[in-house]
Amino acid sequence: MALKKIEAFLTDKLADVKARGAFKGEEKIITGVKAPESGFGQRYMLKGFGDRAFLRMNSNSYLGLASDQRVIKAESRAAETFGTGPGAVRFISGTYQPHIGLEQKLAAFHGREAALIMSAAYATMMGVLPQFVSEDTLVISDALNHNCIINAIRLSRPARKAVYPHLDMTELDKILEKNQGQVKRACIVTDGIFSMRGDHASLNEIADICKRYEESYAEGIITIVDDSHGVGAFGKTGRGTEEVTRTRADILIATLGKALGVNGGYVVSSMQVISYLRETAPFYIYSNPITPAEADAAFTSLGILDSPEGLLLLNKLRSLAARLRTGLKDLGFETIDGEHPIIPILIRDTCKTAAMVQYLFEKNILITGLNFPVVPKGEEEIRLQVSASHTEKDMDYLLGMLKRF
Repeated sequence: MALKKIEAFLTDKLADVKARGAFKGEEKIITGVKAPESGFGQRYMLKGFGDRAFLRMNSNSYLGLASDQRVIKAESRAAETFGTGPGAVRFISGTYQPHIGLEQKLAAFHGREAALIMSAAYATMMGVLPQFVSEDTLVISDALNHNCIINAIRLSRPARKAVYPHLDMTELDKILEKNQGQVKRACIVTDGIFSMRGDHASLNEIADICKRYEESYAEGIITIVDDSHGVGAFGKTGRGTEEVTRTRADILIATLGKALGVNGGYVVSSMQVISYLRETAPFYIYSNPITPAEADAAFTSLGILDSPEGLLLLNKLRSLAARLRTGLKDLGFETIDGEHPIIPILIRDTCKTAAMVQYLFEKNILITGLNFPVVPKGEEEIRLQVSASHTEKDMDYLLGMLKRF
Protein backbone atom coordinates (compact mmCIF):
# COMPACT_ATOMS: atom_id res chain seq x y z
CA MET A 1 0.00 0.00 0.00
CA ALA A 2 1.18 3.51 -0.84
CA LEU A 3 2.37 5.96 1.81
CA LYS A 4 1.98 9.08 -0.33
CA LYS A 5 -1.25 10.27 1.29
CA ILE A 6 -0.10 9.76 4.86
CA GLU A 7 3.36 11.20 4.10
CA ALA A 8 1.74 14.43 2.91
CA PHE A 9 -0.09 14.57 6.24
CA LEU A 10 3.14 13.87 8.14
CA THR A 11 4.93 16.62 6.24
CA ASP A 12 2.29 19.10 7.39
CA LYS A 13 2.58 17.87 10.97
CA LEU A 14 6.37 18.27 10.95
CA ALA A 15 5.99 21.77 9.53
CA ASP A 16 3.67 22.56 12.43
CA VAL A 17 6.24 21.24 14.93
CA LYS A 18 8.88 23.50 13.36
CA ALA A 19 6.53 26.49 13.43
CA ARG A 20 5.90 25.93 17.16
CA GLY A 21 9.63 25.88 17.85
CA ALA A 22 9.56 22.27 19.10
CA PHE A 23 11.52 20.67 16.26
CA LYS A 24 14.53 18.76 17.58
CA GLY A 25 16.35 18.20 14.29
CA GLU A 26 19.18 15.81 13.67
CA GLU A 27 20.69 14.05 16.64
CA LYS A 28 24.33 14.56 17.50
CA ILE A 29 26.10 11.21 17.33
CA ILE A 30 28.81 10.38 19.86
CA THR A 31 31.62 8.48 18.15
CA GLY A 32 34.15 8.23 20.94
CA VAL A 33 35.11 9.18 24.49
CA LYS A 34 38.40 10.81 25.40
CA ALA A 35 39.84 9.84 28.78
CA PRO A 36 40.35 12.50 31.49
CA GLU A 37 43.64 14.39 31.30
CA SER A 38 45.37 17.48 32.71
CA GLY A 39 42.78 17.90 35.44
CA PHE A 40 39.82 17.87 33.05
CA GLY A 41 37.18 15.15 32.91
CA GLN A 42 36.06 13.05 29.96
CA ARG A 43 35.49 14.63 26.57
CA TYR A 44 33.20 13.37 23.81
CA MET A 45 33.77 13.17 20.08
CA LEU A 46 30.88 13.83 17.67
CA LYS A 47 30.31 12.63 14.13
CA GLY A 48 31.08 15.34 11.60
CA PHE A 49 33.11 17.52 13.97
CA GLY A 50 36.56 16.07 13.42
CA ASP A 51 38.87 16.00 16.42
CA ARG A 52 36.88 18.50 18.49
CA ALA A 53 36.40 17.19 22.04
CA PHE A 54 33.25 18.31 23.89
CA LEU A 55 32.54 18.84 27.57
CA ARG A 56 29.19 17.12 28.18
CA MET A 57 26.96 19.15 30.50
CA ASN A 58 23.69 17.48 29.50
CA SER A 59 24.06 13.91 30.72
CA ASN A 60 21.95 12.16 33.37
CA SER A 61 24.91 10.02 34.47
CA TYR A 62 25.22 11.89 37.76
CA LEU A 63 27.77 9.59 39.39
CA GLY A 64 29.76 8.70 36.27
CA LEU A 65 29.11 5.00 36.85
CA ALA A 66 28.42 4.27 33.18
CA SER A 67 32.19 4.43 32.66
CA ASP A 68 33.16 2.58 35.84
CA GLN A 69 35.19 -0.51 34.93
CA ARG A 70 33.54 -2.59 37.66
CA VAL A 71 30.11 -1.89 36.19
CA ILE A 72 31.33 -2.57 32.66
CA LYS A 73 32.95 -5.85 33.68
CA ALA A 74 29.85 -6.97 35.57
CA GLU A 75 27.72 -6.43 32.47
CA SER A 76 30.29 -8.21 30.28
CA ARG A 77 30.50 -11.25 32.57
CA ALA A 78 26.72 -11.57 32.78
CA ALA A 79 26.37 -11.29 28.99
CA GLU A 80 28.88 -14.09 28.56
CA THR A 81 26.94 -16.22 31.04
CA PHE A 82 23.33 -15.48 30.08
CA GLY A 83 23.56 -14.06 26.54
CA THR A 84 22.73 -10.62 25.18
CA GLY A 85 18.96 -10.66 25.73
CA PRO A 86 16.32 -12.23 27.97
CA GLY A 87 14.57 -14.02 25.11
CA ALA A 88 11.09 -13.75 26.62
CA VAL A 89 8.87 -11.73 28.91
CA ARG A 90 9.24 -12.35 32.62
CA PHE A 91 6.31 -14.70 33.24
CA ILE A 92 7.20 -17.02 30.34
CA SER A 93 10.93 -17.70 30.64
CA GLY A 94 12.52 -14.25 30.79
CA THR A 95 13.31 -14.06 34.49
CA TYR A 96 16.98 -14.61 35.32
CA GLN A 97 18.76 -14.67 38.64
CA PRO A 98 20.27 -11.18 38.06
CA HIS A 99 16.73 -9.78 37.79
CA ILE A 100 15.77 -11.30 41.13
CA GLY A 101 18.99 -10.20 42.80
CA LEU A 102 18.57 -6.63 41.60
CA GLU A 103 14.94 -6.43 42.73
CA GLN A 104 15.88 -7.66 46.19
CA LYS A 105 18.73 -5.13 46.41
CA LEU A 106 16.52 -2.25 45.25
CA ALA A 107 13.85 -3.12 47.83
CA ALA A 108 16.45 -3.23 50.60
CA PHE A 109 18.06 0.04 49.45
CA HIS A 110 14.72 1.85 49.68
CA GLY A 111 13.55 0.06 52.82
CA ARG A 112 10.59 -1.56 51.07
CA GLU A 113 9.21 -5.09 51.05
CA ALA A 114 9.53 -5.63 47.31
CA ALA A 115 10.61 -4.18 43.96
CA LEU A 116 9.80 -4.77 40.31
CA ILE A 117 11.98 -3.79 37.35
CA MET A 118 10.73 -2.77 33.91
CA SER A 119 12.27 -1.76 30.60
CA ALA A 120 12.44 1.97 31.45
CA ALA A 121 11.22 4.44 34.07
CA TYR A 122 8.83 5.90 31.47
CA ALA A 123 7.34 2.44 30.94
CA THR A 124 7.19 1.94 34.71
CA MET A 125 5.04 5.03 35.26
CA MET A 126 2.85 4.12 32.29
CA GLY A 127 2.48 0.61 33.67
CA VAL A 128 1.91 1.49 37.33
CA LEU A 129 -0.41 4.49 37.52
CA PRO A 130 -3.34 3.07 35.48
CA GLN A 131 -3.49 0.04 37.78
CA PHE A 132 -4.49 2.29 40.68
CA VAL A 133 -7.09 4.35 38.81
CA SER A 134 -10.74 3.25 38.69
CA GLU A 135 -13.98 4.88 37.56
CA ASP A 136 -14.18 6.39 41.07
CA THR A 137 -10.66 7.86 41.24
CA LEU A 138 -9.42 11.45 41.32
CA VAL A 139 -5.86 11.89 40.00
CA ILE A 140 -4.00 15.01 41.15
CA SER A 141 -0.80 16.14 39.41
CA ASP A 142 1.81 18.90 39.76
CA ALA A 143 1.81 21.29 36.78
CA LEU A 144 5.48 20.62 36.01
CA ASN A 145 5.33 16.82 36.16
CA HIS A 146 7.27 14.85 33.55
CA ASN A 147 5.70 13.80 30.26
CA CYS A 148 5.51 10.18 31.44
CA ILE A 149 3.12 11.21 34.21
CA ILE A 150 1.01 13.29 31.84
CA ASN A 151 0.64 10.39 29.43
CA ALA A 152 0.06 7.87 32.22
CA ILE A 153 -2.87 10.00 33.41
CA ARG A 154 -4.26 10.10 29.87
CA LEU A 155 -3.95 6.33 29.64
CA SER A 156 -5.64 5.94 33.04
CA ARG A 157 -8.74 7.95 32.06
CA PRO A 158 -9.64 8.83 35.67
CA ALA A 159 -13.11 9.92 36.68
CA ARG A 160 -11.63 13.27 37.69
CA LYS A 161 -8.30 14.99 37.13
CA ALA A 162 -6.86 18.06 38.80
CA VAL A 163 -3.58 19.90 38.27
CA TYR A 164 -2.17 22.24 40.90
CA PRO A 165 0.37 25.01 40.17
CA HIS A 166 3.95 23.89 40.68
CA LEU A 167 4.59 23.07 44.36
CA ASP A 168 1.41 24.90 45.42
CA MET A 169 0.37 22.99 48.51
CA THR A 170 -2.48 25.38 49.30
CA GLU A 171 -4.12 24.48 46.00
CA LEU A 172 -3.54 20.77 46.60
CA ASP A 173 -5.33 21.12 49.93
CA LYS A 174 -8.26 22.87 48.22
CA ILE A 175 -8.54 20.13 45.58
CA LEU A 176 -8.76 17.37 48.19
CA GLU A 177 -11.23 19.38 50.25
CA LYS A 178 -13.43 20.10 47.21
CA ASN A 179 -13.59 16.47 46.07
CA GLN A 180 -14.58 14.94 49.41
CA GLY A 181 -17.53 12.62 48.85
CA GLN A 182 -17.24 12.95 45.07
CA VAL A 183 -14.91 9.99 44.47
CA LYS A 184 -13.85 6.95 46.45
CA ARG A 185 -10.10 7.22 45.89
CA ALA A 186 -7.56 9.97 45.32
CA CYS A 187 -4.15 9.45 43.76
CA ILE A 188 -1.52 12.18 44.02
CA VAL A 189 1.28 11.71 41.49
CA THR A 190 4.38 13.88 41.32
CA ASP A 191 8.00 13.97 40.32
CA GLY A 192 10.45 13.88 43.20
CA ILE A 193 13.05 16.00 41.45
CA PHE A 194 11.58 18.07 38.63
CA SER A 195 13.73 17.48 35.57
CA MET A 196 13.52 20.99 34.11
CA ARG A 197 14.49 22.88 37.25
CA GLY A 198 16.20 20.59 39.74
CA ASP A 199 13.83 21.55 42.57
CA HIS A 200 11.92 18.91 44.52
CA ALA A 201 8.43 18.03 45.70
CA SER A 202 7.55 18.73 49.32
CA LEU A 203 6.66 15.13 50.11
CA ASN A 204 6.35 15.92 53.82
CA GLU A 205 3.76 18.62 53.17
CA ILE A 206 1.91 16.38 50.72
CA ALA A 207 1.78 13.64 53.36
CA ASP A 208 0.43 16.05 55.98
CA ILE A 209 -2.33 17.20 53.63
CA CYS A 210 -3.23 13.60 52.78
CA LYS A 211 -3.61 12.77 56.47
CA ARG A 212 -6.16 15.57 56.88
CA TYR A 213 -8.44 14.13 54.21
CA GLU A 214 -7.68 10.39 54.37
CA GLU A 215 -10.92 9.53 56.17
CA SER A 216 -12.99 11.44 53.62
CA TYR A 217 -12.09 9.05 50.80
CA ALA A 218 -13.50 5.53 51.15
CA GLU A 219 -10.55 3.92 49.36
CA GLY A 220 -7.94 6.31 50.73
CA ILE A 221 -5.36 8.62 49.19
CA ILE A 222 -2.34 7.10 47.41
CA THR A 223 0.93 8.92 46.68
CA ILE A 224 2.98 7.87 43.65
CA VAL A 225 6.37 9.56 43.22
CA ASP A 226 8.75 9.36 40.25
CA ASP A 227 12.19 10.22 41.62
CA SER A 228 14.26 9.21 38.60
CA HIS A 229 16.45 12.32 38.86
CA GLY A 230 16.65 12.07 42.65
CA VAL A 231 17.81 8.53 43.41
CA GLY A 232 21.59 8.42 43.32
CA ALA A 233 21.94 12.19 43.01
CA PHE A 234 20.07 13.77 45.93
CA GLY A 235 20.27 13.26 49.68
CA LYS A 236 23.21 12.38 51.90
CA THR A 237 23.14 8.70 50.89
CA GLY A 238 21.55 9.15 47.47
CA ARG A 239 18.08 7.96 48.43
CA GLY A 240 16.55 10.97 46.78
CA THR A 241 13.63 13.19 47.66
CA GLU A 242 12.31 10.76 50.27
CA GLU A 243 15.56 11.09 52.20
CA VAL A 244 15.66 14.89 52.00
CA THR A 245 12.01 15.35 53.02
CA ARG A 246 12.08 12.44 55.49
CA THR A 247 8.86 11.17 53.96
CA ARG A 248 8.06 7.91 52.22
CA ALA A 249 5.78 7.68 49.19
CA ASP A 250 3.26 4.86 49.02
CA ILE A 251 4.69 3.87 45.65
CA LEU A 252 8.14 4.99 44.48
CA ILE A 253 9.27 4.83 40.85
CA ALA A 254 12.84 5.49 39.70
CA THR A 255 15.35 4.63 37.00
CA LEU A 256 18.47 2.56 36.52
CA GLY A 257 19.47 4.77 33.60
CA LYS A 258 20.58 7.99 35.27
CA ALA A 259 22.76 7.97 38.41
CA LEU A 260 23.19 4.18 38.24
CA GLY A 261 24.44 4.49 34.68
CA VAL A 262 22.74 1.47 33.08
CA ASN A 263 19.20 1.09 31.68
CA GLY A 264 15.69 0.31 32.88
CA GLY A 265 13.16 1.45 35.46
CA TYR A 266 11.70 0.10 38.68
CA VAL A 267 9.03 0.49 41.32
CA VAL A 268 9.26 -0.29 45.05
CA SER A 269 6.40 -0.65 47.49
CA SER A 270 4.71 -3.22 49.72
CA MET A 271 4.73 -6.90 48.80
CA GLN A 272 1.00 -6.76 48.06
CA VAL A 273 1.37 -3.81 45.67
CA ILE A 274 4.26 -5.42 43.77
CA SER A 275 2.43 -8.76 43.55
CA TYR A 276 -0.60 -6.95 42.15
CA LEU A 277 1.52 -5.15 39.54
CA ARG A 278 3.20 -8.39 38.40
CA GLU A 279 -0.26 -9.74 37.60
CA THR A 280 -1.83 -6.62 36.08
CA ALA A 281 0.68 -4.13 34.64
CA PRO A 282 0.80 -4.63 30.84
CA PHE A 283 4.15 -2.84 30.47
CA TYR A 284 5.58 -5.57 32.72
CA ILE A 285 3.59 -8.57 31.50
CA TYR A 286 3.89 -8.04 27.75
CA SER A 287 7.33 -6.46 27.38
CA ASN A 288 10.78 -7.99 27.72
CA PRO A 289 12.70 -6.94 30.83
CA ILE A 290 16.13 -5.35 30.77
CA THR A 291 18.83 -7.87 29.91
CA PRO A 292 20.38 -10.04 32.62
CA ALA A 293 23.64 -8.26 31.90
CA GLU A 294 22.08 -4.84 32.49
CA ALA A 295 20.58 -6.15 35.73
CA ASP A 296 24.00 -7.31 36.94
CA ALA A 297 25.56 -3.98 35.95
CA ALA A 298 22.86 -2.08 37.86
CA PHE A 299 23.34 -4.39 40.85
CA THR A 300 27.04 -3.43 40.85
CA SER A 301 26.27 0.29 40.50
CA LEU A 302 23.82 0.14 43.39
CA GLY A 303 26.45 -1.58 45.50
CA ILE A 304 28.89 1.26 44.79
CA LEU A 305 26.26 3.88 45.61
CA ASP A 306 25.34 2.16 48.88
CA SER A 307 28.90 2.17 50.22
CA PRO A 308 31.47 4.59 51.68
CA GLU A 309 32.70 5.17 48.12
CA GLY A 310 29.18 6.17 47.16
CA LEU A 311 29.13 8.77 49.92
CA LEU A 312 32.37 10.22 48.55
CA LEU A 313 30.92 10.39 45.04
CA LEU A 314 27.82 12.15 46.35
CA ASN A 315 29.93 14.61 48.33
CA LYS A 316 31.96 15.39 45.21
CA LEU A 317 28.78 15.83 43.19
CA ARG A 318 27.37 18.30 45.72
CA SER A 319 30.65 20.19 45.86
CA LEU A 320 30.86 20.57 42.08
CA ALA A 321 27.21 21.61 41.86
CA ALA A 322 27.74 24.23 44.58
CA ARG A 323 30.82 25.54 42.77
CA LEU A 324 28.85 25.96 39.56
CA ARG A 325 25.82 27.56 41.25
CA THR A 326 28.00 30.05 43.09
CA GLY A 327 29.91 30.86 39.93
CA LEU A 328 26.70 31.47 37.97
CA LYS A 329 25.39 33.83 40.64
CA ASP A 330 28.70 35.69 40.72
CA LEU A 331 28.37 36.21 36.96
CA GLY A 332 24.87 37.61 37.42
CA PHE A 333 22.89 34.68 36.01
CA GLU A 334 19.52 33.75 37.46
CA THR A 335 19.31 30.19 38.74
CA ILE A 336 17.46 28.12 41.37
CA ASP A 337 18.93 27.39 44.80
CA GLY A 338 19.35 23.80 45.91
CA GLU A 339 21.77 20.88 46.09
CA HIS A 340 20.67 18.86 43.08
CA PRO A 341 23.08 18.61 40.12
CA ILE A 342 20.44 19.91 37.69
CA ILE A 343 21.26 23.62 37.57
CA PRO A 344 19.09 25.82 35.35
CA ILE A 345 20.10 29.18 33.97
CA LEU A 346 16.82 31.06 33.62
CA ILE A 347 17.18 33.05 30.39
CA ARG A 348 13.45 33.86 29.93
CA ASP A 349 13.91 34.56 26.22
CA THR A 350 13.73 32.11 23.31
CA CYS A 351 16.21 33.82 20.99
CA LYS A 352 18.79 34.39 23.72
CA THR A 353 18.47 30.77 24.91
CA ALA A 354 19.10 29.48 21.38
CA ALA A 355 22.04 31.87 21.01
CA MET A 356 23.65 30.61 24.23
CA VAL A 357 23.28 26.97 23.16
CA GLN A 358 25.00 27.75 19.86
CA TYR A 359 27.71 29.86 21.50
CA LEU A 360 28.64 27.16 24.02
CA PHE A 361 28.62 24.51 21.29
CA GLU A 362 31.17 26.61 19.43
CA LYS A 363 33.23 26.54 22.64
CA ASN A 364 32.98 22.70 22.69
CA ILE A 365 30.37 22.49 25.45
CA LEU A 366 27.21 20.40 25.09
CA ILE A 367 24.18 21.82 26.92
CA THR A 368 20.39 21.62 26.67
CA GLY A 369 18.27 24.66 25.87
CA LEU A 370 14.59 24.55 26.84
CA ASN A 371 12.34 26.88 24.89
CA PHE A 372 8.61 27.39 24.47
CA PRO A 373 6.51 25.23 24.07
CA VAL A 374 8.63 22.73 26.04
CA VAL A 375 8.50 25.28 28.85
CA PRO A 376 6.02 28.17 29.24
CA LYS A 377 6.84 31.52 27.68
CA GLY A 378 9.02 33.50 30.04
CA GLU A 379 10.48 30.30 31.55
CA GLU A 380 13.04 29.59 28.82
CA GLU A 381 16.24 28.20 30.27
CA ILE A 382 19.55 26.46 29.85
CA ARG A 383 19.68 23.19 31.80
CA LEU A 384 23.12 22.24 33.07
CA GLN A 385 23.75 18.83 34.63
CA VAL A 386 26.75 18.14 36.82
CA SER A 387 28.35 14.71 37.21
CA ALA A 388 30.81 13.31 39.71
CA SER A 389 32.95 12.49 36.65
CA HIS A 390 33.41 16.23 36.09
CA THR A 391 36.23 18.16 37.72
CA GLU A 392 36.67 21.61 39.20
CA LYS A 393 38.57 22.59 36.04
CA ASP A 394 35.54 21.57 34.00
CA MET A 395 33.30 23.85 36.05
CA ASP A 396 35.78 26.72 35.79
CA TYR A 397 36.10 26.24 32.03
CA LEU A 398 32.30 26.41 31.63
CA LEU A 399 32.06 29.50 33.84
CA GLY A 400 34.91 31.12 31.93
CA MET A 401 33.06 30.66 28.65
CA LEU A 402 29.80 31.94 30.14
CA LYS A 403 31.59 35.04 31.41
CA ARG A 404 32.36 35.94 27.78
CA PHE A 405 28.82 35.45 26.51
